[in-house]
This record gives sequence, C-alpha cells and structure tokens, in this order.
Amino acid sequence: MTSVPTKAIEAQRASAAISAEFVMTDADFRRIAEMLHADAGIHVPNGKAALVYSRLAKRLRALGLESFRDYCELVSSHAGVSERQQMLAALTTNVTRFFREPHHFEHLRKQVLPALIEKARHGGRVRFWSAACSNGAEPYSIALTILSMLPDAANYDIRVLATDIDPNMVAEGTAGIYGDALMQPVPSDQRLRWFSSTRGAGGKVWTANDALRTLVAFRELNLIGNWPMRGQFNAIFCRNVVIYFEADTQATLWGRFVPQLVPGGHLYIGHSERVSGPAAARFESDGITTYRLRQEARK
Repeated sequence: MTSVPTKAIEAQRASAAISAEFVMTDADFRRIAEMLHADAGIHVPNGKAALVYSRLAKRLRALGLESFRDYCELVSSHAGVSERQQMLAALTTNVTRFFREPHHFEHLRKQVLPALIEKARHGGRVRFWSAACSNGAEPYSIALTILSMLPDAANYDIRVLATDIDPNMVAEGTAGIYGDALMQPVPSDQRLRWFSSTRGAGGKVWTANDALRTLVAFRELNLIGNWPMRGQFNAIFCRNVVIYFEADTQATLWGRFVPQLVPGGHLYIGHSERVSGPAAARFESDGITTYRLRQEARK
C-alpha cells in the first residue's frame, strides 16, 4: 500500500526547482546561488538550477544527506566550512587547455617577450600572472612560450604566478601531470624536452620536468578577496573568468589589475570579454582581446 505524502512534503515538491533523486526547492537554489556569489563573486542565473543540481548531487550522496535543504544547512554552518569549499569547487567551471586562444601566445612571443628576455638577461625582474589558472595548462603554456625563446629561463629572475580559487586545481597544476589527449596542443618538440612520459593503465601521461616547474608557482587565491602580491607584473592573463561575474564586479576587477601591472604591461582576456568601467580608459588595444596599460596610467 502506497503511503500518502504529508502536506509538508507535497508543499516542498510543489516549490521544487528540481525533483529527482533529491528535492531542490527554489529556496535551496537561491541560498546556494547567494553563497557562491558571496564567496566567489560568481552570478548564477535562475536557469542554471539543473546545472547546480547535477554538480552537487554527488556531494549529497557522498555525505549521506537526504535533501538540498540539509546540504544548505551544512554549508551555512561552522562545521561545514570545508564542504562549502567543496561546493565552490564543484560549481566552478574549469574549462582549459594548453595554448587556448593561441593568438595570445603568438602575441606574447613576438611582441612582449623579446624586450623582457633582454631585460632578464641584464639582471631585471620579469613576472607573469595567470589569474585563474585552473589545472595549470595556461601558466605552463606561458612558461613553455618563454622557454621556446630562453631555454635556460630558470637561471634568470623570470617567473609565472599561477592562482586559482579551487584548491583541487592548484594541486593538479602543482603536480603537473597531464593525459596524452590534453597534451596534444603542445608541440612535440616541447613535449619531449620539457615533460617526461610514462605509460599506465589509462594510457600515456606526461609530467612537467623540473626546468618547467621551476618557472611556475601555484597558489590558492580568490579574485574577489585580498591579493597579497607585492610586486608588479609585466603581463596578466585573466581569460574567460569575468564572464561569470556581474557588471559591477567585472568593472571592479579590471580596475584592480591596473596597479598590478607595470606601465606598458599587458592584460590578456577571454574572447567574449571586454575591459569595462573606469579601467577601460587606462588601457589601449594591442591586438585581439589584448590590452596594454597606458604609460600614464599609474600617475
């Protein structure tokens, strides 16, 4: 005999944004969206309820929870601090690949690096920042571009800072281990020179060697939080990140990059992004989604 649902359960199902293995009500979705916005500045529109459900359902299973209401209570509590980080990691998009948007690396190689390499050879400090590094493909692509022109770059004061809000991605980048499919955009001569390969049950894997890893430092960093960096950068890569922020947050972030760049330094952004707000006047276009900080910008 089938039991009759209580009025409370019926009411919950009636207001559900998603009702499958777990019930996720509109209120649950709003709470999760508000937490993600507060923690990372990421805006989740109402139409993304199914995405949120699919990415978090596995967390509910792992924790043995029965509802998204219980999950929201957990990640809102002091005891749920670590799980809140897991939630953030699950909801953060980590789409990346080596040499993604290759025109940026061609610009870096032809227009930016020649003068900077000469500066490094004369004892100068050269710094790059991959501001949302994901699994490390982007900062290693920067480092590989440097090494293609300066094979002994590790002997000079030239380094790449790689930061991401997701500690899992920071760990992957630090390990520097990638499957064969992900490595395909890397030219074969660079793969053989700067990576070592092994073959396991899942196929060939590549590990960044010491000379490559020395150039890149991975750190956990929230772009809407505090930035502890003291020195300035010659170029910043912040690509396909601000599209997840609301307009005001985007404008604020662009403005925060201004003092982080040396005058004449470059900012590389995603193909669907544009520098907005007061910072727009501080930059001039220097190629496709490539900007140069005006020399007078820091006065």
